[in-house]
Amino acid sequence: MKTFKIIILLGKSGSGKGTQAKLLKEKFNLEYIGSGDLLRKRAQKKDFTGKKILEIFNKGGLIPTPVILKLWLEKIEELKNKKNLRGIIMDGNPRKILEAYLIDEVFTYYEWSNKVKAILVDISDKEATNRLLKRRICKKCKEIIPYVGEFKLLKKCHKCGGSLINRSDDTKKSVQKRLAWFKKDVQPIINYYKKKRILVEINGEKNIEDVFKDVLKNV
Repeated sequence: MKTFKIIILLGKSGSGKGTQAKLLKEKFNLEYIGSGDLLRKRAQKKDFTGKKILEIFNKGGLIPTPVILKLWLEKIEELKNKKNLRGIIMDGNPRKILEAYLIDEVFTYYEWSNKVKAILVDISDKEATNRLLKRRICKKCKEIIPYVGEFKLLKKCHKCGGSLINRSDDTKKSVQKRLAWFKKDVQPIINYYKKKRILVEINGEKNIEDVFKDVLKNV
């Protein structure tokens, strides 16, 4: 990646977009903005909003747009003032079409409107279901072990050696709910970015290394 870019990664649960975000961050020394990380950090404050975020998380709900927008703005303001900023990865956001419009306004305000590229790591519903029902998590360090490539063969956590277990929230019902949410809320975002001609679609059903090669060709 030769010039500063803002990369918005989109994909169904289980697509591996989080893994691709980590690989891009490490290769190009990019700044990472993940909604999940921002919300977990904010939830550590024991005020009303912190407690409310935890309450919504525990129920499997979606944090309201004004709350997450405030966190994005704070993080982007921080990065705007950082020297030698190489680029930004947005992972897990936008989550609905309203947020896509708002993020556009934010990047226009910060004079980055021509720096944005969206990458869809695309997998079928069948592949997403298979990966989510079979992926595991380390009981010790909570590292998520995707059901792809060499990770399928792991007997112990590759980071700490801990035991691997299935995630309690990876059930057929929860997977169907996530896929329905993607179709309802994220597909309009994909269509929006496609219309703006900033979307690149990547086949996410290859192994991690090959997906990353395809991503690199388009950033």
